[in-house]
Amino acid sequence: MNWGFKTGEAGEAITPRSWAAFVARTILGLIFFMAGFWKVFELGALRHARAGFVEPYADTFLPAWSLWVAGVATPFIELAAGALMLVGWRRRIAAFALGGVLILVTFGHLLAEPLYVFSAHVIPRTLLLVIVLLLFEDDRLSLDGWLARRTIPR
Repeated sequence: MNWGFKTGEAGEAITPRSWAAFVARTILGLIFFMAGFWKVFELGALRHARAGFVEPYADTFLPAWSLWVAGVATPFIELAAGALMLVGWRRRIAAFALGGVLILVTFGHLLAEPLYVFSAHVIPRTLLLVIVLLLFEDDRLSLDGWLARRTIPR
């Protein structure tokens, strides 16, 4: 289906799969970028670590140093990987980092509450990440896609 939009030197059409990849990647990037931005610049990474990691999990088997490291690093990972995903540059690295954050959050929530309900937080983000990964090669509107088309001789 040609939606009437052309891109590139050869005038290739932007397909519905390209648009789907762009929308999923952009929403995922915005969610993580804005969360990371708020945690780093408004809440503060140390405050985030203390309130979200150190204090709630102080009575678990996890060492305090690991709670501090995870709690401080997570907002910066969300910020950086969200920004990368948003513009579509280094998407594999960004997807790996965001998947790691989702796994960490899932582990933490389940450690605190074994029957935690994930429908409002983890599941939507995970589904967006899976969609982004499934449509990876179709994402012509990413910076990675544009760079790949520029380097391939025609």
